[in-house]
Amino acid sequence: MTRTLTVVATGPLTTVQDGGRPGQGAMGVGRSGACDRAAARLANRLVGNDPDAAVLEVTLGGLVLRAGADLVLATTGARCSVAHNAPVPLRADRELRLGLPPSGLRTYVAVRGGITVEPVLGSRSTDLLSGLGPPVLAPGDVLPVGEPTAPMPGVDLAPVPDPPGGELTVRVLPGPRADWFPSRATAAFTATAWEVTGESNRIGLRLAGAALERSRTGELASEGMVRGALQVPPSGQPVLFLADAPVTGGYPVIGYVADADVDRCGQLRPGQTLRFRGALS
Repeated sequence: MTRTLTVVATGPLTTVQDGGRPGQGAMGVGRSGACDRAAARLANRLVGNDPDAAVLEVTLGGLVLRAGADLVLATTGARCSVAHNAPVPLRADRELRLGLPPSGLRTYVAVRGGITVEPVLGSRSTDLLSGLGPPVLAPGDVLPVGEPTAPMPGVDLAPVPDPPGGELTVRVLPGPRADWFPSRATAAFTATAWEVTGESNRIGLRLAGAALERSRTGELASEGMVRGALQVPPSGQPVLFLADAPVTGGYPVIGYVADADVDRCGQLRPGQTLRFRGALS
């Protein structure tokens, strides 16, 4: 028996994610990492891993894993019909099956010892925009699991609420180009219930609602971009950048979602609505 997990089925999308690649934007390398960092870190803590150890990020359930040895796992984030927010044993040759979560989008699976695929530029994260990191998982992939380096935390259950299935309100801060928009547009920005569209992914949430008009014409030179930025293309429909955000962008950024709230946005499904609370001036 070896400390491995064999991927039997992946669901719509499963990737390996960790704390990402911080501090490399000047070289054109985005951070990437888990979309819901808080959920990923909780999963790791529940099995005694470093908080930023590599985990599996599962979109809308459907993942099936087979253990190559006796292992301990934990799932967090979107609840998928298995013991959740708690460490559970998975015996050799037994399978973990994740169903469709009733709310939330992304489930995190941590295994004691961490997923130890080969790192790229210091991280095991899959970046869907740049193509860096391990490939998107496919049936038949065998994932190596490391040896534990710390004791179990002795926690049976973390009392963390599930991601909401309805409307979400998050805090917003002024962006560097808020002055590109007239007061009626900034008022509409915080008054609108923005719908998350089906074009959303790990790069960003594409939002639909009142078109935000600009007070300026012309083009904007490309500027640095970060997770949480709300960029407004010519359509007037904002894009909220998530984990795989580009390092530069050429459309004005009207605001930023408060960093801790970006994790919550990473759990939104298409069709849910998002509101912004705060002043843009």
